[in-house]
Amino acid sequence: MGLVKISEQLHEEARIACKAMSRSINAQAEHWMRIGMLIEANPGLTYAQVTSIDGRSARKRPPRAGRGEDLGMIKSAEEIQRMSVAGALTAKVLEALDEVVRPGISTAEIDRFCERYIVDTLAAIPGSKGQYGYPFTVNTSVNEVVCHGWPSAQQILRDGDIVNVDVTVIKDGYFGDSSKMYRVGAIDRKAQKLLDVTRECLYRAIRVVRPDATLGDIGHAIQSHAEANGYSVVREYCGHGIGRKMHEAPQVLHFGRAGAGARLKAGMTFTIEPMINQGGHAVKLHKDGWTVTTRDRRLSAQYEHTVLVTERGCRVLTLRDEEREALADLAG
Repeated sequence: MGLVKISEQLHEEARIACKAMSRSINAQAEHWMRIGMLIEANPGLTYAQVTSIDGRSARKRPPRAGRGEDLGMIKSAEEIQRMSVAGALTAKVLEALDEVVRPGISTAEIDRFCERYIVDTLAAIPGSKGQYGYPFTVNTSVNEVVCHGWPSAQQILRDGDIVNVDVTVIKDGYFGDSSKMYRVGAIDRKAQKLLDVTRECLYRAIRVVRPDATLGDIGHAIQSHAEANGYSVVREYCGHGIGRKMHEAPQVLHFGRAGAGARLKAGMTFTIEPMINQGGHAVKLHKDGWTVTTRDRRLSAQYEHTVLVTERGCRVLTLRDEEREALADLAG
């Protein structure tokens, strides 16, 4: 009996060791797949720059595994219908905030409003709350905050501020994801120009989305317009595939070379969410592990949409009524 007992123990230890080794090998394979994809999309970057992007983006989303349609990158007609509903509800949250964001309101009040609106009015689920341990419904990024700002009762919006509200909504198991910049009272001319150019960067990127375009085309459209206006593009954070999970493949960089990277196919759904800085592109991640600010403390702006690649072009799933005229030319 002693020999049998020892044999079973050794067998169990070997099984555990093999399982741990398998996980390690898979994690390494996933890492190098991500690195290869980033290098392909951005051949001008050094290895250190590519690994920095991969490391920082991993804090926001789970690692990529596999490739192509095996990942669910190509959505079925039923999935597209459900994502269209989730996207439309996401747009309604941002539209409702037009009457809420004002001088004197706290970012915590904005968060509470969004949660109640999603749950009570839309009969949906806040998508961000609980993701990766995040305790709020929305991100509220004010002035020099690039992304992932935490709502706070102590953060009172003042006349002249700019604030990005980033919201995700789950409906029938599918995510919608979008963000918008809000002016708090009267803002100065320089801040307004930053908002205008950032929105233009997003729209230019959306207009290049079609079958056989590349991820590099999207990044190039954003980077070229931002830099032509004297601004810089944040490198460390990017758009992402979306569907049943908030973060799926592919990663959608907001800078790059036209014609580079993976080719788009009809049925793909992903976000485009450029973060454009008034000064340099360098950013700082704060000790809370979430809040990201410009390193030079100058203003940053961001707009985001969830898009679907169609047979003829693309459709914006999170389109707001105020944007229908500006994007009426899309072949969706």
